[in-house]
Amino acid sequence: MSASPKAEPVQSPRLFTQLAALPRAFWMLNLMEMFERLAYYGVRVVIPIYIAQADDIHGLHFTQAQKGLIFTLWALVQSGVPIFSGGFADRYGYKKTIAVSIAIKVAGYLLMATQRDFWSFTAGCLVLAFGTAIFKPGVWGALQCTMDKRSSSIGWGLFYMLVNVGGFLGPPLAHYLHGYSWPTVFFGCAVIVSLNFLMLFTYPNVSAGTPQTASFWQTARDTVTNLFHPRLLVFILIMSGFWLMFMQLFDLLPNFIVDWVDSRAIVAALHLPATFTTVTPRGTMVAQEWMINLDAFLIVFLVVWVSHLVTRMRRVHSIFIGIAIASAGLLAAGFTMSGVACLLGIAFFALGEMLSSPKMNDYLGVIAPEGKKGLYMGYANMPTAIGWAYGSFMAGDLYGKVGEKAGLALRYLQLHGGVPAGVDRTNAMEAVQKLTNLDPNAATAMLWHAYQPYQVWYPFVGIGVASAVAIFIYARWVRDTDDSDI
Repeated sequence: MSASPKAEPVQSPRLFTQLAALPRAFWMLNLMEMFERLAYYGVRVVIPIYIAQADDIHGLHFTQAQKGLIFTLWALVQSGVPIFSGGFADRYGYKKTIAVSIAIKVAGYLLMATQRDFWSFTAGCLVLAFGTAIFKPGVWGALQCTMDKRSSSIGWGLFYMLVNVGGFLGPPLAHYLHGYSWPTVFFGCAVIVSLNFLMLFTYPNVSAGTPQTASFWQTARDTVTNLFHPRLLVFILIMSGFWLMFMQLFDLLPNFIVDWVDSRAIVAALHLPATFTTVTPRGTMVAQEWMINLDAFLIVFLVVWVSHLVTRMRRVHSIFIGIAIASAGLLAAGFTMSGVACLLGIAFFALGEMLSSPKMNDYLGVIAPEGKKGLYMGYANMPTAIGWAYGSFMAGDLYGKVGEKAGLALRYLQLHGGVPAGVDRTNAMEAVQKLTNLDPNAATAMLWHAYQPYQVWYPFVGIGVASAVAIFIYARWVRDTDDSDI
């Protein structure tokens, strides 16, 4: 009996073949997203310092709890509104949606530049968040319509690369503008995001693939009813845990680095110029925005290649591996005071992010019915809304109690003779140094060992691990309903 011939393995298309097949609209939309992210991350990576860092001379000096409240409200608006605005992007057209969002974002940056009162500054943050919330499904929905199932993995990988080009250039931009003043950071970002008006009308409109005749209320009803598809809803809830953990790299780690991480050895070993450093009472350190920026740097150079490698992997399996790796990376980044260890943790986190975050959009895009790409891309923001909102509230309260160096310094003073008159969060470390006769580095190390502030990361990492386990179970549940190439 002759042996039956073996089936030939299905080969993934070559990388450059996939890229060449993407249309012009795809590239223009990616450039717009890159400029939007350049402005957004120019603010986002430094704003935790501006809002709540006790020893920043020209900062707002709000409490960590107030910072947490701002980020909670920001998250609810920026990631909650797209749940509804996605369907309206399909209905009213992607270009119109994007144009309105750019104007709103410019107004938000201008308010943040000029307001220092808590609620007026918060209002500026929420205007920016609202503009971003409208921008996302308009761009993401149009992007998904320019790709098919075979090109979506590499397409979303390339999208994520260009997002992180903007994310990578944002921190040095903010570092440079901050050299003039804090308001200059916000004014500069308003100018950058307005450049998208110049590109918006340079490509043909992308059709949503559905008649744009539904009424306002019919569109709103469809948005709510489509959300309750069991497979979609369970996926959103699981990914909420991932985003709760994920956002702490940008919301909590900047303050943690400024408070605790010692990167003097890196500055000395690499002979870093002033562009990459900041002078602190503990010595010249790598600026926190540049340390966080390692995440974007690695993604820019690796994410397209990583996305190509996992083209044949089921999307939910890639997400599972990515969440597990990112959780371990976040723990490593905050577990010691070593600047080298922190950077290694951020690098590990970046690898996990490359495997999970683009694949979430990819997965929702390929399971979205025709004519509902914007709607499902709006749903893609729902995990961020839930995770980021609760995570911000949780992080602000937790870090203020067990992680913030200024707060722990006040606690130390209370336990060792009381807080001297005139001492508050802004000068508590100076009082501790005077009391203990220790220099800034020795006093910081003393508080680290006495109060173990690295424990602030345990709940977030635990939630990340739980999300990884849940997505693994989810992958088995949908195995029989998803196509084999999803």
